[in-house]
Amino acid sequence: MHPSSEHTERDAERAERFLQLIQRSQRGKLKVYLGYGPGVGKTYRMLLEAHALKERGVDVVVGYVEDHGRAETQALVEGLEGVPRRRETYKGVTLEEMDIDAVLARKPTIALVDELAHTNAPGSRNGKRYQDVLELMEAGIHVITTLNVQHLESLYDTVERLVGVKVKERLPDWVLDEADEVVNIDLSTEDLQQRMRAGKIYPQERVQASLANFFQHHNLEHLRNLTLREIAAHIEEKGRSSPIEERISAPDQVMVCLSSRGPDSATLLRYASRLAGRLNRTWYALYVQTPSESPEQVEAQTQRILSDTLTLAHQLGATVFTFQGVDVVETMLHH
Repeated sequence: MHPSSEHTERDAERAERFLQLIQRSQRGKLKVYLGYGPGVGKTYRMLLEAHALKERGVDVVVGYVEDHGRAETQALVEGLEGVPRRRETYKGVTLEEMDIDAVLARKPTIALVDELAHTNAPGSRNGKRYQDVLELMEAGIHVITTLNVQHLESLYDTVERLVGVKVKERLPDWVLDEADEVVNIDLSTEDLQQRMRAGKIYPQERVQASLANFFQHHNLEHLRNLTLREIAAHIEEKGRSSPIEERISAPDQVMVCLSSRGPDSATLLRYASRLAGRLNRTWYALYVQTPSESPEQVEAQTQRILSDTLTLAHQLGATVFTFQGVDVVETMLHH
């Protein structure tokens, strides 16, 4: 290669890296109030901070806050500017969602957006609220939001095993990794149960059933421990001093090898995602398509299962590879 050509390529790479730094600096920041369950005080603390920011002259608006009928939360919403919600009618039911276009047009310094893992109503521009939040951040708007730990995708199997709950609304772990600040809203399980009994979380008619199910002491303790571990992992990752030290100190890469109809594929992927997150390493998901599993040979159901598995791998942050080969092991070792 001619020296001038080599210098030109290096200059282009440096320019691209510098452009990415500029774009990153212009991007909005993300702050997440993380808790282990409903009622610990995530939204309450978010609103308290909003009032403190407003008193200091910061332009802060409510993009979307869910008060769940709680008097304390409703009182704190008062006095804050709110962007009117967008209404969607689905199967005869009117649903309210954050009006992302209205927030973008208003362009505040900070937007409050509750319940980060929420699934938007059909017909919304984005399927998930975290996608709305990312869009606001790309426009330079800082966002403060809330999240319960059980909504992290990689914890789906763990939460089901420990608590016996299949969490429907989930978001990829990398979304939380994008946060510039994560604040743990902690409360003893006894105090949370007392708040429940006092009717401060759900209406009285729901209290006994909630205490007998999700709000049992051992369930709450499991979720609280998961939250503390998540916070510790986030602090550790943010505290690493440099990419060079990371490469020196971190162990080898993590890879998951997938089969077309593996019964434990989702569990393996979620475990690998958390392991890679703790080790701060890139991780990979690999599938080898043998001649017997070519699109012409395999049935539609198997194709759908494989497609869902690879989609989950992408959502969890894996670098996904699909190779073709007669011998699975040999193909894996070759690549």
